[in-house]
Amino acid sequence: MAGGAGVLAKDAELLQWEQVNEIIPRYSKFIVQDLETGLKFKVQRRAGSRHADVQPLTAQDTKIMNEIYGGKWSWKRRAIYVLAEKRKIAASMHGMPHGAGALKNNFPGHFCIHFYGSTTHRTNAMDLSHKLMMLKAAGRLDDYLEESGPHELAQAYLAGIKQHDIQVVSLISLTEMKWEPVFSEIENISVDRIEILPDEDFSDQLTVSVPVEIKWARRGRGPRHFRGNIELVRFSPEQSWKIDSVPFFRENEFIP
Repeated sequence: MAGGAGVLAKDAELLQWEQVNEIIPRYSKFIVQDLETGLKFKVQRRAGSRHADVQPLTAQDTKIMNEIYGGKWSWKRRAIYVLAEKRKIAASMHGMPHGAGALKNNFPGHFCIHFYGSTTHRTNAMDLSHKLMMLKAAGRLDDYLEESGPHELAQAYLAGIKQHDIQVVSLISLTEMKWEPVFSEIENISVDRIEILPDEDFSDQLTVSVPVEIKWARRGRGPRHFRGNIELVRFSPEQSWKIDSVPFFRENEFIP
């Protein structure tokens, strides 16, 4: 984590959604601060029962949010802080306007903020990409990845690739990679299947192959399907798992 990001993580709380739901009730106004840039903008919660559906408060707030996303609205998750009632709460947002909007703010709809225990509109489970961003905001991402079993780590790795999150994939990867040229080719990745087995089955093993089926969307090319393995290694049973990125990306024809 960059030094500035580490400073921002200081004193951040990782609160359950049920607690946050009381701190920022419907129609409450609060501040969102982006972890990576430090930029802040004001929002109002408009709806949401399992996460917060919010809107930028003014056109200027919309402009700041758009700047955070590099001038292009995106479903990409970002680690943020919600500053409300003198508290700094670790959270995650995406940057894609959707659905209804009620404020005159040049923002066509609303966007979602997730907290620990939040779920999406479609599932009753936490969105893994949002979870990783919350943990990043709270300064707990490193510990979470170090303690993850091989299958949980493989899922986090694929989520990091999908979100183009260099910090996540670098923490998981066994070898250093130049991620920017790889990510520049990836428009999207969807996981059709990943085999999940109990971690205790691998308590004494030093290598694990996790079978996956993936669909890539690459810039300038048609979709590509991959059916194969993600290879994980560690050097002793006491150490954390790592993913060998080179053979994975070589097999998927991203590197020679």
